[in-house]
Amino acid sequence: MIRELPAAVAAAGWPATVLTPSYGLLHQNPGAQEIDPVVTEFRGRPWDVRVFVVPGSSRHVRNVVFDHKLLVPTDTGVVYHDDDGARPYATDGNKFAFFCAAAASWIESRRSPPAAIHLHDWHAAVLAVLREFDPGFPQLSAIPQYFTIHNLAYQGQRPLRGDESSLEEWFPKLRYDSEQLADPQGRQTFNPMAAAIRLTDRVNAVSPTYAKEIQQPSDPSSGFVGGEGLEADLQRRAAEGELFGILNGCDYSNSPTTPLRWQNLLALCKQTLLGWGDDSYHQVALQTLGKLSRRRPLHVLTSVGRVVDQKMRLFFEKTDTGQTALRDILDDLGDSGVFVLLGSGESRYEEHLLAIARKSTNFVYCRGYSERLGDALYASGDLFLMPSSFEPCGISQMLAMRDGQPCLVHGVGGLCDTIDDGVNGFIFEGVDPRDQANGFVECVESALQMRRDDPLHWQTIRNNALAARFDWPSSAKQYVKLFYERHDANRNG
Repeated sequence: MIRELPAAVAAAGWPATVLTPSYGLLHQNPGAQEIDPVVTEFRGRPWDVRVFVVPGSSRHVRNVVFDHKLLVPTDTGVVYHDDDGARPYATDGNKFAFFCAAAASWIESRRSPPAAIHLHDWHAAVLAVLREFDPGFPQLSAIPQYFTIHNLAYQGQRPLRGDESSLEEWFPKLRYDSEQLADPQGRQTFNPMAAAIRLTDRVNAVSPTYAKEIQQPSDPSSGFVGGEGLEADLQRRAAEGELFGILNGCDYSNSPTTPLRWQNLLALCKQTLLGWGDDSYHQVALQTLGKLSRRRPLHVLTSVGRVVDQKMRLFFEKTDTGQTALRDILDDLGDSGVFVLLGSGESRYEEHLLAIARKSTNFVYCRGYSERLGDALYASGDLFLMPSSFEPCGISQMLAMRDGQPCLVHGVGGLCDTIDDGVNGFIFEGVDPRDQANGFVECVESALQMRRDDPLHWQTIRNNALAARFDWPSSAKQYVKLFYERHDANRNG
């Protein structure tokens, strides 16, 4: 989104500047130019931060990156860190709080301040805190701020005090209202996501359906993921007329990717796995690939995405057969099909996938990510599986549809806003996780039966998927209307 939306906003006549950490890497990109450094206060003392302008994918967007050792707490290029369960978000909390302090100082130093500041997820939320409570940023305090929720499941909670990764350690002089910053579940916990929802001028989620879902409490017994504790804050913003759902877009500037012949797809899988090194995951995948027929199977199922609870839970939910949904799907496929899954993430799900891959002749798990292989799977598969437990928007289904591959999805969030059941894809639902898992398996069976027995109907669905459009200019038009033009009109009126 941060690559595509600013370019679309700029094309609509609103010059855009993107601020991001360098992660020790981006400032080294070809064409990067160092500009005046900025001094920011953090942990009670001043820090010098190097600032660079870096070329990006659009010449109409200015990309400003901040470089400092505090923005590279471990290895160069690492964006997110997995801290142990006792101190979640500790490393990333330090890093993004420092980034927000540097960004606030840089904005404050501008002779011509921006007309608006658009924050994305909890990582940028400290900027809203500084605008509200730090008198050292008078210029920042006058600039409208907007907040986009990409995934409410990640809220960035840290203690208010008493930890080296806490709000008062980062900003010891800050005088704040704890009611505005505290997590609903713990008054001594700083919740950046909650703070941004409460303090910014307007809020949006990245699809209309998700914006409705997050106003309701989550219900684990039914498998429903909603406001994750922040539903009351979101209900209040909606009642104020300040919460919206704006669907993310997809880039359609290039022609659909040409599908690979089956043997070429297998060769690309092997080449990618060999390039990743030798471990048990790759060994098992290579062994399975080596045993597959050189003739294309009747059905090729694909999935590309993060191997995390949100994306994987329903694959491993038990059905009425007593097996997992994934096991049922593979058994139903038998010798007539192959399922290729590309992605990495949580070790527990990676290990589950490996265990099933060891026992399967029709399941290839490619643990890792390759854009080239991902593009090939989007273009070359017959049916894309995306059984997310919840989905703020989703991009994988848009990419598969862009290349003409119908998608089979759980009826949640942005998947509801992009898939029309029986028209350009397939949707399953259910009243609880087990019912959803049963629905998932039955939907796969029904879709593949259609593909086998009614090829004309299948081709219509495929053509509709190929023709579907969720473009960034349409999304940018809504952001301009609901966010930027609103305050610009107020200023000039």
